[in-house]
Amino acid sequence: MCRPCLEGTTLTPFELVLRSMRTNMKQDYLYFFALIFSTTLYFVFAALQHDSSMVAAAFGDVQFALFLRVSGILLLTLVVIFMIYANSIFLKRRSREIGLYQLSGLTRRQVVMLLMMENVLLGMGALLIGIGVGALVSRLFLLILMKLIRIESVVSLSFSTSAASQTVIAFALLIGITLVQICVKIYCTTLFELLQADRKGDHPQRPTAVRSIWTGALSLVLIATGYLLSSITPDQGLLLHMLIILSSTILGTYLLFRVTIGWLFYRIRRRMNGQLGLKNSLSLAPLMHRMRANASSLTLITVLSAVTLTMVSVAYSLYYSAEHESRAMLPFDFIFENHEEVALDFGTQLEKAGIQFIYHPLEGVRLTDIIDTGKEERKLLLLAAEQLRTSGVNVDIPEQGEAVWYRGQRTTWGKERSHEAFLQPIELGVGEDSIRINVVRSMDRYAMNFNVNGIQLVVREVMLKDILAQMTDTLRREDVRIDTYQITAKDDRAAASDLYMRKFQTTPFKQDFNSYYQASIQKFGLIMFVAGFLALIFLIATGSILYFKQMTEAEEERNSYRILRQLGFGEREILGGIIRKQLFVFAIPLAIGLVHSSFAVRAASAWTSSDITMPAAMAMSVYTIIYFVFAILTVGYYRRVVKLAM
Repeated sequence: MCRPCLEGTTLTPFELVLRSMRTNMKQDYLYFFALIFSTTLYFVFAALQHDSSMVAAAFGDVQFALFLRVSGILLLTLVVIFMIYANSIFLKRRSREIGLYQLSGLTRRQVVMLLMMENVLLGMGALLIGIGVGALVSRLFLLILMKLIRIESVVSLSFSTSAASQTVIAFALLIGITLVQICVKIYCTTLFELLQADRKGDHPQRPTAVRSIWTGALSLVLIATGYLLSSITPDQGLLLHMLIILSSTILGTYLLFRVTIGWLFYRIRRRMNGQLGLKNSLSLAPLMHRMRANASSLTLITVLSAVTLTMVSVAYSLYYSAEHESRAMLPFDFIFENHEEVALDFGTQLEKAGIQFIYHPLEGVRLTDIIDTGKEERKLLLLAAEQLRTSGVNVDIPEQGEAVWYRGQRTTWGKERSHEAFLQPIELGVGEDSIRINVVRSMDRYAMNFNVNGIQLVVREVMLKDILAQMTDTLRREDVRIDTYQITAKDDRAAASDLYMRKFQTTPFKQDFNSYYQASIQKFGLIMFVAGFLALIFLIATGSILYFKQMTEAEEERNSYRILRQLGFGEREILGGIIRKQLFVFAIPLAIGLVHSSFAVRAASAWTSSDITMPAAMAMSVYTIIYFVFAILTVGYYRRVVKLAM
């Protein structure tokens, strides 16, 4: 291999690689950090996935390993997108350097080998550091997960060779993808194109008014269509429905950046008669020049921001509302159906344990052969509203002859559509003595624990007695006595639940509130854990892409800053225009992403009966604050470029 001579010194290929890495690390440190962070998270996910003792201790029959495996694939997919995009930016920025290597006598194959060595060394360094850091912080991540799911068991986590091997294989494939990019760049680009790459620009063309108006209108229509469809729940074809929403929103966003925003900037410039001034020349003009070229990257950043915000908001909202959702499913802590002696014995045991409680027996009736949907026969469970209120359940007392259907949590999957058949008058008995019940409305919660058989209708106590008197056919009627317990202090629920499961499991066993709530916390805690760390990767990817793009633009504009400084403009004046530009660059994708995620969160709120506005707002606020840290880093880089421009 030929050895380039720099300043009279002959460098070996390895020395040349090390010198290039030291020079570029000043600019590529954030990329290196993102690789290390991604490797660390992937190793942690793989370590948790391969630790069977932890899975058994924490989750039991929950498909924990499968969930983490899927999350690891999602993380890896994002890292692939990030590395491909970042590597393309770096190769474009180093095009002139690659061209100079060829001018100095190196063949394309030799240049490819140099860049491959550099990428492999950089990747291996990030991989080793990432696995090392992952091994050190795995226990910390595990403690965070245990805290989220509220399990206090001491679980050890040792170094996993399987996780390390999985991580090495995954990131070796990623490095291989970047090597393919290098080969394509060098072998498919002429020397002239390499040397002129930093002088190319996307010069603004005067947009056609008619075309811009129609394209702008189309972009808004596509986005509005996505928003509208997100508020509609299809009876079937949910996957196709979601794909249409995503396609419409993404295409509309791309057209918005490609044409609409650029056209608006052009109109602003025209209103100023081209007299932009210094700040607008440093902010508005560069955006106009590069908006068309940056449309794809800005669309990607906007979509990733929207996905991240939606994912974190929904995950945090589900975790935040777990207790409220559990109470909507199980209004009572413990129930005993037609087991009066066992129920009274349970109360005695609670008293011996010093656990305070509220006890109420309830009467009801279960009717069969009353409603037939054509697919299955459904039983009715009639409960007295006055008795439920006395026991502490907040229910409406209907008018005489009316009933309220407590159907449980609403669903977005369209499976409850057939239940609308129950919102119809029900005739009990025959002849003049028949009783008619008008089901006037439904509630998205239960009046009695969900695991009690029968569609729950709440009626007046007087009507319940009339029904008992009228329905004398024991084949169609089953009298029900439900003994209910509410534990007064939250801290005593776990002890009461343990006592209940050890000594008072009835047949069939009725799950108590605390067990159901803990299972929900485990499920949603795991979702929140994974969503939180995936969100960090998404955030670093989107912020880094913007940072790399702006860093490249800063280098391209270095000569312009030098000319401005020579004309007498100060550093503060130039930075004023640069800061305004960064507000545009970072704020526009974030603002559109916030709007997208707001509609997505609104659609996802159908999964829960709780108000998720506050947790969603908190998640969006934290994301926005961290996101603008990259804007501050970008301004800092521009400051150094401007300062060194003289």
